Amino acid sequence: MSSMKVQKCNLNVLALCICLLHLVPFYILITTSFKSSSNFSSMWKLPSSFQFDNFITAWNQASLGTALFNSAFITFFSAVLLIVCGSLAAYPLARKNTKLNKFMYFLFVGVMVIPPLSVLVPLYQMVVDAGLLNTRLIAVLNNTAAFLSMTIFLYTGFIRSTVPKELEEAARIDGAGTLTIFFRVVFPLLKPITATVLIICCVYIWNDFQFALFFLQDENVQTLPVAINSFFGANSTNLHLVAAASIVALLPMTILFLVLQRYFIEGLAQGAVK
Repeated sequence: MSSMKVQKCNLNVLALCICLLHLVPFYILITTSFKSSSNFSSMWKLPSSFQFDNFITAWNQASLGTALFNSAFITFFSAVLLIVCGSLAAYPLARKNTKLNKFMYFLFVGVMVIPPLSVLVPLYQMVVDAGLLNTRLIAVLNNTAAFLSMTIFLYTGFIRSTVPKELEEAARIDGAGTLTIFFRVVFPLLKPITATVLIICCVYIWNDFQFALFFLQDENVQTLPVAINSFFGANSTNLHLVAAASIVALLPMTILFLVLQRYFIEGLAQGAVK
């Protein structure tokens, strides 16, 4: 019994060390963001005085207000389309075990292994021909297409393993149609996997740099990663300002994860594992 306690204690210490190791970059980022331009002390030391003006300067010089709006706009509408389209597509795949549905399901799974950047050249040509370059619409559509397969995969697994068919059968006996059953019976039960989809997809969309760099070249539609990259190029010697801008960029997704983390873990456990 004592050996089990020692083993458990060792695992807890190991987990704590790994957690602290992951927190080190954030500590350096935060301390750097509050230092003045004349402070060349060690990155491990706390600043002698906290310079909150760094955030105001970075906000104005990097045009973070515009970039924050663009990132929020693209992430929000991409997430809405992913949740609506992904859940609606997954419902028949999970409930009707036909050959066509099996083929479509494995097709979506197969698409997940294709690197998105492998289609960059033809996609860029299509965007130019359609006149959608430097528009938020193309960013929303591109992100939706990139993560739709994974969204359908997660929703399908969750509906199959977690949502009981008896609830749908009872609603159908009461005269409810398919869409009514889905939106009023099934979808409210998808909260855990919806939180999982939100966190996974929103974090990637929010931090997307490659596609945003090619499709959103105009300053008025640039997202936060592109804006911060340009800001870093012009202020490579002012790391305190770059650090402040980076903190502004990571806060929204950090808050989203903290709010939805309980549902995120539950969704992964019930949907993806089963």
